[in-house]
Amino acid sequence: MKSIYKLPLLAAMIAASMTMVACSDKAPADSAATDGATADTTTDTAATANDKLETKFVTIATGGASGPYNIIGTSLAEIYAKTFGVNAKTQTTGASVENVNLLTQGKVDMVLALSDVVTDAVEGKNDFKAPIANIQQIAVLYPNVIQLVASEKSGIKNIEDLKGKRIAVGDQGSGTEVNARTLLEGFGITYDDVKVDYLGFADAADAMKAGKIEAAFFSSGLPNSSLLELEQGIKLQLVTINQEKLKKIIETKPYFKTFEIPAGTYGNAAAIPTTAVMNALLVRSDISEEDGYKLTKALFENLDGLKNAHQAASDISLETAQVGMVAPIHPGAKKYYDEKAAK
Repeated sequence: MKSIYKLPLLAAMIAASMTMVACSDKAPADSAATDGATADTTTDTAATANDKLETKFVTIATGGASGPYNIIGTSLAEIYAKTFGVNAKTQTTGASVENVNLLTQGKVDMVLALSDVVTDAVEGKNDFKAPIANIQQIAVLYPNVIQLVASEKSGIKNIEDLKGKRIAVGDQGSGTEVNARTLLEGFGITYDDVKVDYLGFADAADAMKAGKIEAAFFSSGLPNSSLLELEQGIKLQLVTINQEKLKKIIETKPYFKTFEIPAGTYGNAAAIPTTAVMNALLVRSDISEEDGYKLTKALFENLDGLKNAHQAASDISLETAQVGMVAPIHPGAKKYYDEKAAK
């Protein structure tokens, strides 16, 4: 009986050994990109040689785990892995400011960031001590809508009512926090006039539900999942932003634009006047022209997948991809846009 089982056992051991050898031939993950990664898509062996990128990895810095940045970034990483056979990852971060810094340091390959933060980076202002020159833009994406919300019982109905209140302004150094600080200053309010908590989307929603804060800034595509959940727990007041005062702010801060939160987004009966800042998709400037071209092309040829991932991606289009660029355009992206324009 013993001799009957020796051959199958030996064959199984050989097969397992061959499998281990085959697995060991795969390229290792980029150690700089694995910390905090929320999506890890492996290479797609079906990709043809013509579809390959020069780079072996595409790491996309996004934002908080529940935000549109992360959802859309994860979908984009999956597209790149399937199209090019690269190891594509997303990395959760504090969003815009951190993302630009990671890109500058060469720790990631692509980032989503707000245009006001990118403007500061290019000009060397506020959170950036000197102008940053090694980042380039692939596309203008969709508007990040500033959604200022308060608990109904707080009595807050406009920005001026925030004075003396405890408010969440986003993670420190995030795009939401930059939006909040700039917008408050435009309305004559500094952080000394309010009680500030640096909380991301999910934490801000929890704090408001628990009565620890009275208002919060949410800067994201519509709808924001944390706000949708919060709406089910407490009575919300969407805070109106005075459009005439906003237009004066836009004169010196042109990255802001007038915007309305559509009726019914969060159970609101009427549209809510607010403001928005366009999102930018950036890459390192040392990404080759050919890789930049392929990454841009894959983005626009797979918009349906991004739209299915999150509603905010519905505002991404080829027609508006170059409108309001705030960083130098990557030559590969320019090549793609010129090619499409010539047809």
